[in-house]
Amino acid sequence: MFLVSSPLLKICGLREPAQATAIAALGVDAIGVIAVPSSPRFVPPAHRPDLFTAMAAGGDCFGVLVVADPTDDQLEELAMGRGHAVVQLHGDESVERCRELAQRLDVRLWKALRVRTPEDLERAAAYAGVVEALLVDAWQPGQLGGTGHRIPTAWLEGFRPASPWWLAGGVGPETAAELLARLHPDGLDASSSLEDRPGVKNLALVAALVATVRGSHAG
Repeated sequence: MFLVSSPLLKICGLREPAQATAIAALGVDAIGVIAVPSSPRFVPPAHRPDLFTAMAAGGDCFGVLVVADPTDDQLEELAMGRGHAVVQLHGDESVERCRELAQRLDVRLWKALRVRTPEDLERAAAYAGVVEALLVDAWQPGQLGGTGHRIPTAWLEGFRPASPWWLAGGVGPETAAELLARLHPDGLDASSSLEDRPGVKNLALVAALVATVRGSHAG
């Protein structure tokens, strides 16, 4: 398990190796690379190893490859040995499909839940024991993530799934302290709130978010 000393911090949607090195050096716990072609932060398979290699050069964090409804033809690029330690399933993968992928891939699996109503959070229980962790993000039509939209905080108060969970959506230096204090997730996942443009992070904002998260843990 990665979630040992919470809260952890993942910066998602990087596209440039130099930024992967710099952001890893700031002390984040994980870096996400997008393998969904419809995303403006998409990184082609041939370029992903360079990003993960650059990340490893910057610090002690792990790589997360974000996919959506992967087909069997894609399994080779999702397997170990390509720089990532986790595959994050961000589509409509069923519990049965997640269980199958866990058996066929020698990587850790996370499952993203896109939350449209409070009742959507009830789906978390079905994935317990099937994936290592859950990522909870706001539902937006036609978009799988990286929108900056937040789930209403009231929906998540009291949310205590059996699996470790990461919170995504509108996570930035201005919001992180409140989210951690009120919701107590195991990890935070930040992307668009830290960007100058899609895939290009503002390093000052990343550093401020790291300081907020670490200060919350120390407190």
